[in-house]
Amino acid sequence: MVAIKNMAAEERPRERMAALGVGTLTDAELLAILLGTGTRGRDVVQFARELLEHFKGIGGLLTASAEDLLQQPGVGPARVMQLQVIMELSRRYLSWQLQRDDGFTQPAMVRDYLTAQLRHQEREVFVVLLLDSQHRLLKYVELFHGTINAAPVYPREIIKLVMQHNAAAVILAHNHPSGVAEPSQADQRVTERLKKALSLIDVALLDHFVIGSGSPVSFAERGLL
Repeated sequence: MVAIKNMAAEERPRERMAALGVGTLTDAELLAILLGTGTRGRDVVQFARELLEHFKGIGGLLTASAEDLLQQPGVGPARVMQLQVIMELSRRYLSWQLQRDDGFTQPAMVRDYLTAQLRHQEREVFVVLLLDSQHRLLKYVELFHGTINAAPVYPREIIKLVMQHNAAAVILAHNHPSGVAEPSQADQRVTERLKKALSLIDVALLDHFVIGSGSPVSFAERGLL
C-alpha cells in the first residue's frame, strides 16, 4: 500500500491543507486523508479518486450500502465503518442546525438534511418533520415504510404524532427509490388529504419534499400546496 507519508511533500493532502486550508482540498484529497493509505499499486489519492468515480461523487459514496462498498478492492469493514461514521456525523450536524432558531430560514439545509436521511433508502419511506411555533425542528420521524414502489400513509397516525409532540407545523417528505423525484398523482392526493386533516387541528403543512436521485422536489415551490 502507498501511504500519504511516502508521497512527495507537495502532493500530500495534509500538507496542502496545512498550507492552504481545508476548503482548498478536492473531494479526493479529503477522502485520502480519511483513508490514510491506498492499495497495492495505487497511492491513496488515486484510490480515493477511483472510489469517487465509481460511486459518482461524494454523495454516492457516503450513501452507498455496506455491501456495495465491500465489493470495492481495498475497502474492508473498517473503512466501511469510517464512511458510515462520516455520514452519521453529517446527519447529526444538519439535525442540530435545523433545531437552532434560524434552521428553517435556510431551505437548502432542509433539502440537504432530507436527502442525507432518505436518498440511500432502498424502500419507500414516509417521514414527518415536527416543528414548533417558531418552525424549529422538534423531531424527525420515519412514520411509514413500504415496498420499493409505495408506502401506506394514514392521516390518523400523523395527527396522533402531532398531538403527542404539540407541534405547530409539519413538513412531510418521502423518497422514490426509482430515482425519479417527480411527484405522482397519488403523492398529490395524499398531500391534499393530510393538509385538510392537519388544518382541522390548526397545524400548518409547510411543504412536502420528494427525494430522488437528482434535486429534491418541493410541493410548496411547485404551487401544489
